[in-house]
Amino acid sequence: MNAFCKSLQGICLCCTVTMPAQAQEDGLRHHPPQDQLLHEKFYSTWHMPDHPAVSCCNDADCYPTEVEYVDGNLYAKRREDGKFILIPPEKIERHRDNPDGRNHLCAPPPNTFHATDTVFCFALGGAT
Repeated sequence: MNAFCKSLQGICLCCTVTMPAQAQEDGLRHHPPQDQLLHEKFYSTWHMPDHPAVSCCNDADCYPTEVEYVDGNLYAKRREDGKFILIPPEKIERHRDNPDGRNHLCAPPPNTFHATDTVFCFALGGAT
């Protein structure tokens, strides 16, 4: 858990409400083992584009994902349920490259205390 999330444990639920341990062990993070450290460093230093003082949280909430465009809107696939959720333009990272050229989404799992289909951060990969 990063320092920001430690200071806001009651507020930053993205850091305290994570995937079940079994799901993490089953490899649902979608990081090749050789890239795990690269992703951890990227995620731990990533801040919300529309709120630069707020962390996107951590490796538990961020992961590579698929995208699709519908009527000019960008949607990313949420890991836990496979639903494509709308990416608000203000949540798209525009000032930092992602670590591997893939799309990356930071979002809480569905059915947490966050509003439906919340997006913390999104980085568009170069291969889309």
